Amino acid sequence: MTENTNSTILPKITVDLSSYNNESYNPTGKLYSTLWYFVSLVFFQNGWFPFYSLKRVLLRLFSAKIGRGVIIKPFVKIKYPKLLQIGDYSWIGEQVWIDNLAVVEIAAHCCISQGALLLCGNHDYKKSTFDLSVSPIKIKMGSWLGARTTVTGGIVVEKYTVLLTGSTLHNSTQPYGIYRGLPAVWVRKRAIYS
Repeated sequence: MTENTNSTILPKITVDLSSYNNESYNPTGKLYSTLWYFVSLVFFQNGWFPFYSLKRVLLRLFSAKIGRGVIIKPFVKIKYPKLLQIGDYSWIGEQVWIDNLAVVEIAAHCCISQGALLLCGNHDYKKSTFDLSVSPIKIKMGSWLGARTTVTGGIVVEKYTVLLTGSTLHNSTQPYGIYRGLPAVWVRKRAIYS
């Protein structure tokens, strides 16, 4: 019998999700989370409520920092308003999911297009307990995240960045850059208009 020398020995991987414990993560408390859950269902996650001014008021009541003229389209999911800042005249498109387990800052005059995902949380796959890790997202002035784009935690989207449709951003950008792909890479400089 001959020994197979081409086989590789894989490390032992253990995942035990029964030992996952997320109790230390509690940015808002149970009452806040419960109230927001129902307000979100009625006013944000359906198509029957198009009144932008009342959406701004509701977000402010839940401690979000919301600027003037912010437009939030139907079917938008926001995890924790308390951890959300949106600057003046920014647009949040239909079916955007702001999964803000950490602070998400969206500056003025930004456009977050339909189906975009801002994802602040992840899990440590190197630990058998699959521990939660969170980090903020900052989107600076005049940036545009195209439809079905994803931005992961710890990212700074510099001013006037464009992330093209369907792209996923894993690294921070340069100002005025146009990015595309999985993962997104720099394509060219954005034209500056007066």
